[in-house]
Amino acid sequence: MPSASAPLGTPARTARMTWRQAIDRRVERHGLGARPAGAAPADAVAAMSGAHAQIQSAGEVSVALRLDGATRQDVRTALLTEHTLVKTYGPRGTVHLLPARDLPMWTGALSALPAGSGNGGGPRAHLSDEQTGRVLEAMDDALAGAELTTDELTEAIVERTGSWAGDPVLEAFQGAWPRWRAATHLAAHRGVLCFGAPRGRKVTLTSPRRLLPGFGPLPAEQALTLLLTGYLRAYGPATPQSFARWLAAPVTWAAALFERNADAVQPVDVEGATAWVAAGDTAPAEAPARGLRLLPYFDAYGVGGHPRERIFPGRAYERALARGQAGNYPLLLIDGTVAGVWHQRLSGRRVRIAVEPLEPLSAARLAELDDQVERMGAVLGARPELSIGPITVGPHA
Repeated sequence: MPSASAPLGTPARTARMTWRQAIDRRVERHGLGARPAGAAPADAVAAMSGAHAQIQSAGEVSVALRLDGATRQDVRTALLTEHTLVKTYGPRGTVHLLPARDLPMWTGALSALPAGSGNGGGPRAHLSDEQTGRVLEAMDDALAGAELTTDELTEAIVERTGSWAGDPVLEAFQGAWPRWRAATHLAAHRGVLCFGAPRGRKVTLTSPRRLLPGFGPLPAEQALTLLLTGYLRAYGPATPQSFARWLAAPVTWAAALFERNADAVQPVDVEGATAWVAAGDTAPAEAPARGLRLLPYFDAYGVGGHPRERIFPGRAYERALARGQAGNYPLLLIDGTVAGVWHQRLSGRRVRIAVEPLEPLSAARLAELDDQVERMGAVLGARPELSIGPITVGPHA
């Protein structure tokens, strides 16, 4: 990496790698090849730099598939009983499962993002700086010893701040949400709140300090360095542009972060393009990525995978992406690249799994698909039934 004064786009090329080798590394790092013995849910989540959990069941499946013999219940146990996982708002302001041990890093880094990054613009459109501070203080106090539904938290915040905090000004799916909810993502990024145990079908929120005694965010620069190098281990070789997209942060800000961390990152030449890995992390995968996998909605491998045309080659770019956005379709992965889509429908103790390959599958691939369908059924605790053919279900919103 050049000095901070040198142009980011002209580093000394100290290592070379093909895109095939880069994909092999990512598959291995994401636990989609050989799985490390004895790994726990928090290890799997750390390896992929967070598991997207906007759809809770998909997040559980995403983690369980990366662990030998694990099920959705094992992931729930890690989250709700062992508290080795935390559910909160992560990169891009979306709900994630994060390792509890890494929450100081995540909150220290996410709270240091430029205003409006990763959270749809933040509270500024609906709350003044003074109001935002009061809301955060009220949340912190109300959640310190409780798990509250959003309605209960609304009452607690209004009681501590004033009726203005409860004004229904935020457009929602049905009706409008109270004003204070504009600060929800910011509160999570600052370590003020995370999700608690569900109360029936109702979501609850609580303080991370209730679950993790001694918790506190790391200093910003230390946290950002750890976030950057962790991202590069999971998704590298990568560029400041892809890192910025992953965080929903400005590219200029991301490029400056790479520059400030010249000693922690290293350039590589990937078929003539310059990208970065964590310093010293240039070793190839132990084995080429081989095999067929079924990945659920918003799996981290697809969402964070760039350049898109390498992970979604040929027809996959149009079929498995929604206007260039990954995650909206569950993915059929073959040798680390997207080769189709699939869909599941749970009905009692059965799960119907429909798979649409983009090219005909050989007998060997069909046998692998059968194995993956059985594995998916075990993860879900349901008896699987497989069909192959076109899928008419559209992308998830």
